[in-house]
Amino acid sequence: MPRPHPRFGADMGITAMIPDMTLGQLTNEAETRWGEIWDDNAARMLILLMCPRKERKLMELHGDMVEHGQPVLTVFHRPRQEAPLLEKQNFNPRDASFQFVDLASPDLGPWMQHLITNEQWLRSSIQISPVPFSMNLPSQRAFESQRILCFRHPSLPPLETYFLPFPPTSVPGKCFVSLPRRQAAELARQQAEVLGVGRLQKKVKITEAAPEDIPVTAPVKTKQPDANMDEMMDDFSTNMLAEMTEDVEHEDTEHVELPVEELEVKTEPKVVEHAFVPLPPGAQVTEPASVEVNVPGETTIEETPTSIPIPEPEPEPEPEMSEIEREFRELVTGLLAAGVAASDIMDDPRWENLNERATAEGFETWPVFLQLASMQ
Repeated sequence: MPRPHPRFGADMGITAMIPDMTLGQLTNEAETRWGEIWDDNAARMLILLMCPRKERKLMELHGDMVEHGQPVLTVFHRPRQEAPLLEKQNFNPRDASFQFVDLASPDLGPWMQHLITNEQWLRSSIQISPVPFSMNLPSQRAFESQRILCFRHPSLPPLETYFLPFPPTSVPGKCFVSLPRRQAAELARQQAEVLGVGRLQKKVKITEAAPEDIPVTAPVKTKQPDANMDEMMDDFSTNMLAEMTEDVEHEDTEHVELPVEELEVKTEPKVVEHAFVPLPPGAQVTEPASVEVNVPGETTIEETPTSIPIPEPEPEPEPEMSEIEREFRELVTGLLAAGVAASDIMDDPRWENLNERATAEGFETWPVFLQLASMQ
C-alpha cells in the first residue's frame, strides 16, 4: 500500500517535471538552468531504485519530503523489448517501476534514510548491461557495462542484471528534478567540506577588478533572469503582501475621498442656527424646549443622485471540468463510497487506463486522488 510519509507536504524540496528529456541533457544544461544552485565540483553518483509499480507517484514526489543540498535528477524506465531478459532471471517486470537517480554523494543518506529505516528497503548492487545485438532493437546503442548501487522494496525479488538499449543517462522520458531549499544547500555544502566528499565551493561569476575600480554603492536587491527557485519562493510572500497593501491604499484614496465643495453642500442642513444659552440659576422652564444636538466630528452624508456607486466584484467563473477529470472523480468517489480502501483503488483495472488517458491530455490525477481520499 502507498506509504504514509511522516514528512509528506513538508517544505524540504521543490520537485518539477520536465518532459522529453534525459539525465545527460539535464546535466549539460544544469548550470544554465539553475545557476548557483548547481555545483560542478560536487561529487555525484547514479543509483537505481526498484519500487512497487503502484508507488511510482510517491517516488516522483520523494524530493518534496527529503532535505538535500544539490539538485536531484531522476527518470523512470519501463522495460518493453527488454522484458524477456528480466523474466529469464525469474523477475516479473510488471511488478516494479525502475527509477534512475542522479544525485550528489552527500545527499545519498538523506534520500534513502526513510526508505531504509521505516520501510526496510534492501541495498545491493546491480549490473547495467547493453541489450544483446541479436535482438535487433532499432534504438540500440553500444555502451560499457557498469555496476551501480541498487535499492529495492522488500516485496520485490533481487535482480542481478538490468538491460538497456542505451546508457542510463540517455533514457528519454519525463525527468523529475528536485531542487533544494537554500538552507539545505548550505548545510550540505558544509557537511561535504567536513567529510571531504567533493569540493562544494561557491562559484564566482564576477571578473576580478582592482579595489579602487569597484564603486561603493548601497546594496540593491534585483531579480535576475537566472534567479534560483529558493529566492523566488522566499520573496513571494513579501512581494504579494506589499502589492495587496498598495492596492488597498489606492482603493481608499480613489473611492472614499470626496470633493470639498460637495461635502460642504451636504453638511449644510445639519448646521445648528441657534446657539445654546445656559439659563441662570433658579430659572424655570415652563415649556419643554426641543434641543437639536450636533455631535462634533460626526457628519452624516446623505446619498444623492450624483453619488458614484461602487460596483461589487463579480465572482470569477469556476474552470470547466474536463471529461477525463469528471470520469476520474466518479471512479474514485464511487469506489470509496463502496467501501474500497484508498490503497486498493490503484489495483482496479480501470485505474491504469484512466491514468494513461489523463497523462495524454495533461491532467494530473494524483493531487485529485489525494483530495478525494482525504475527504473520506
